[in-house]
Amino acid sequence: MRPIINPLGIRGHGRIHRTMTTEERILELRQQLHQHNYNYYILNQPTVSDQEFDAMMRELQELEVQHPELADPNSPTQRVGSDLAGEFETVMHQRPMLSLANTYNKEEVRAFYERVREGLSGEPFEICCELKFDGLSISLHYEDGHLVRAVTRGNGVQGDDVTANVRTIRSIPLQLHSVTVPSGSPEGTWPRQFEIRGEILMPWTSFEALNREREAREEPLFANPRNAASGTLKSKQASVVAERKLDAYLYYLLGDELPAEGHYENMMAARGWGFKVSDAMRKVQTLEEVFAFIDRWDVERRNLPVATDGIVLKVNSLRQQRALGMTAKSPRWAIAYKFQAEQQSTVLREVTFQVGRTGVVTPVANMDPVQLSGTVVRRATLHNADFMAALDLHVGDHVLVEKGGEIIPKIVAVDSAFITPERGPQVQFIQTCPECGTPLVRDEEEAAWRCPNDTGCPPQIKGRIEHFVSRRAMNIDTLGPETIDDLYARGLIHNVADLYDLTVDQLSGFNDTRIKSARKTIQAIADSRQVPFERVLFALGIRFVGETVAKTLARSFHDIDTLSRATLEQMLAINTIGQAIAESVIRWFADMDNIFLIERLRSHGLQFALSEEVLSAQSDRLAGKTIVISGVFQHHSRDEYKAMIEQHGGKNTGSISAKTSFILAGDNMGPAKLEKAQKLGVTIMNEEEFLSLLADNNE
Repeated sequence: MRPIINPLGIRGHGRIHRTMTTEERILELRQQLHQHNYNYYILNQPTVSDQEFDAMMRELQELEVQHPELADPNSPTQRVGSDLAGEFETVMHQRPMLSLANTYNKEEVRAFYERVREGLSGEPFEICCELKFDGLSISLHYEDGHLVRAVTRGNGVQGDDVTANVRTIRSIPLQLHSVTVPSGSPEGTWPRQFEIRGEILMPWTSFEALNREREAREEPLFANPRNAASGTLKSKQASVVAERKLDAYLYYLLGDELPAEGHYENMMAARGWGFKVSDAMRKVQTLEEVFAFIDRWDVERRNLPVATDGIVLKVNSLRQQRALGMTAKSPRWAIAYKFQAEQQSTVLREVTFQVGRTGVVTPVANMDPVQLSGTVVRRATLHNADFMAALDLHVGDHVLVEKGGEIIPKIVAVDSAFITPERGPQVQFIQTCPECGTPLVRDEEEAAWRCPNDTGCPPQIKGRIEHFVSRRAMNIDTLGPETIDDLYARGLIHNVADLYDLTVDQLSGFNDTRIKSARKTIQAIADSRQVPFERVLFALGIRFVGETVAKTLARSFHDIDTLSRATLEQMLAINTIGQAIAESVIRWFADMDNIFLIERLRSHGLQFALSEEVLSAQSDRLAGKTIVISGVFQHHSRDEYKAMIEQHGGKNTGSISAKTSFILAGDNMGPAKLEKAQKLGVTIMNEEEFLSLLADNNE
């Protein structure tokens, strides 16, 4: 191993390293970055700047690329999240993950306390009071201080292996290390093997940002951070998980060699090992102290960065927990007290209707202002015509409003206490578009009403332009909604092709102070001509054609002209392309306005065919083969292997059957899949064999 000199030294410590081997430097960088992650995400006490941290991370990434033999799945560089399949292994829990019995009032808490007293025959006991975080339950397994597996709760007996996604969550340590032990935490080493359970959460800031993005794309909003966290953790792309900045709080340590006899003491030890354990956790003895904890956090929880929906009470002594035992569904030594959702009554003044990019019309309730969960609420979505009709709303009704997930206002019912015979007129869903007057249409299998005038309805026109310039489409990031509104109002743009005719003077409005930003926008528009075909196809905004579908269509038909002539049968022959998508694409190309739009964009130099580089990588080497990917890989991510299979004519699938041609297997292949493969006699191929197979074909 060649020697290497560390040019940075240990940041913040002011000393220079001796000459060291590459392996030593890699190990040192990993240790330092793990420590800095802990300082930043757990202690909230960073000791280096972001620039210094990024420089260390880049150095480590470069060294790992140069020396793949030193790869480590727990390296800090693996948090970027590139190694995930579209399916998850099912794993049996070593110990069942039982749910807790719920209670919603203090009398039931009192009854729980008395049951514990009786069950312990009057023996003194302590209660550990904890916040009940509203997320996705997770079980983390560590061996020799390294994270080896992360499993969702599932049905309590078995769950999904989501290790690759969990590795992207920065508050979960990939390997334990010496840390500055928080005051009051017991010191000592961790057991060789243990399990720690907790909750995967999406912080409020990440949740609000995600819903703003989804609203802009006219995608359904997540009702609460719990649903958002769950959907994110089950994403097929670990990079998406990393982008959404999930968090985690740990609350239960299990194993054969735990450091203490008390649950609270074990969690304080876990905090000392680098795990994120809530500062709110308290150990009490009396029922009055339990009630005081509940009362405090029923108010204070609204100031937390993550969602909570209650309090968990646990008998602290592990010996006493074992003595109390379990029921069939839940432990007798723990209970969950659930907070009541805050509701307020206010007056419905009118219902207005908004038109989105795809023409979907959404009803919005406009109400008298009301204070709810710390904010003033004036408007609430009514989702669609069916939801609105089920509420039987009348103008002037008093309605009960609450916040779904304590963030999205929603009307849950009419306040019956205020209903009188003199109710105002019933609210009816509109029949024509509020923007252009076109009669609305509704597909049989959909709840939404839409305006079909996609070429003449202003919100749809502007919405499609906003979609076209978005980051994941053409990435013309200097054109925001306000600028698009202004350009549309001035008659400068009517469709996306008009963007390529804009001038600096038009954008700046002949205002010298805006020339610099106008030039930047013109350059961004020019740069977008190099955006690859699959993203251009996504940017066109064809209904049901998201990023993944656009990639599939581009790889299947290679260019826009072939795609425009494709028949329904040809599209349905493509894996993952269903009837609704195929019919939508065919309808879009049947509209001559869209054909003219394509020709205008083509004349401006946009990419409407896959590049020669991409096409040259394609072959029929795997044609007719059905391949399952399983395990963790060293040379490429699972998404990259899926792309290779598709490029060479193969088909990816998530389950093993007699029709499976072979399994591309990495490390830690799921035992269930291995057993089934052996039973069916399916060939198992490792990474090197697969890459050699493709290399032989290329030669």
